[in-house]
Amino acid sequence: MFYSLTGEIVYKDASSVAISCGGVAFRCSVTLTTLNELSDKKGAVTLFTYLSVRDDALELFGFYDESELDCFKMLISVSGVGPKAALAILSQLTPDRLALAVSAGDVKAITKAQGVGPKIAQRVVLELKDKMKTGPSSGTGENFAQSQMLLESNTAEAVEALVMLGYSQSEASAAVAKLDHSLSVEKLITQALKIL
Repeated sequence: MFYSLTGEIVYKDASSVAISCGGVAFRCSVTLTTLNELSDKKGAVTLFTYLSVRDDALELFGFYDESELDCFKMLISVSGVGPKAALAILSQLTPDRLALAVSAGDVKAITKAQGVGPKIAQRVVLELKDKMKTGPSSGTGENFAQSQMLLESNTAEAVEALVMLGYSQSEASAAVAKLDHSLSVEKLITQALKIL
């Protein structure tokens, strides 16, 4: 029903913003990523929106870019994941990070989201693995295809070592993916630690 809202921010709290459009202020629940993007914006802003219709309420959700909105729609298509859980996941992980976590089967990274337990996280990985093969891109420069580098032995060893040091599979994969894969395992670990 609503594709986007453009207007001035008239209210903001820890989980929502209200945007004035033609004299009417629409309150949207947003992710932390969207809140951070809006924090230094002056004048008119645009949020891409999703309207959730329930028996007892109409809720509007706002997103800074379309890739975050697309990710939100994918998440709520997973059985057991409602809009609040989807917002929590996207507040913890950007769309690129989520795609990487799903690709790597990194349930631990998804459970870091508030209110998301291991069962829901496993369901997200299971149900979105095929849908996120091409991976959304939020323009952060991370290429989803880089997660495929796990097939190479030295990078796989480096990722495994970083996971043993306490980093999640997706964090470790993202850091190692940014490096030159021809480096030795030791150098990959050292340089990845600097990134992390």
